[in-house]
Amino acid sequence: MKKVAILMGSDSDLPIVEKGINVLKEYGVPFEVHVYSAHRTPYQTAEFVKNAKDNGFAVIIAAAGMAAHLAGAVAANTVLPVIGIPVSCKNTGGVDALWATVQMPSGIPVATVAIDGAANAALLAVEMLALSDDELYEKLVLARKAGEEKVLEKNKAIEEKFNYNF
Repeated sequence: MKKVAILMGSDSDLPIVEKGINVLKEYGVPFEVHVYSAHRTPYQTAEFVKNAKDNGFAVIIAAAGMAAHLAGAVAANTVLPVIGIPVSCKNTGGVDALWATVQMPSGIPVATVAIDGAANAALLAVEMLALSDDELYEKLVLARKAGEEKVLEKNKAIEEKFNYNF
């Protein structure tokens, strides 16, 4: 199975990124985690990304806050799918990171999840890998079914407690 690369602009992004790491572990997807900055380590970032396919990666997740140029810098250096996670901050709540991640120029796409949406970024990476992995695809189907059942159980409990006919 191909690997997922998880890059973060700073180690302060780790508490957010760990939610995605846990999802990849749950699905048995191999991954690597690195700290690379679009601004402080641009050459090392580009070097890692340019060699990602040859090093067994199929998808790259990039998490960054504030100016949040990491996902764009990564996407500029590869044609592998890039998933951006805009990370929240005290000053703006992460809206600046969301705009910086989602507003990419034509020809350099970045799939962008919600602010701090690392779990969905990892799930999207799993879905991409599942395009060529039937076992992974079935795990996703089962997880969706379990989610459906959980909601229906909660609905039943709410209906029983609150629905009255007078």
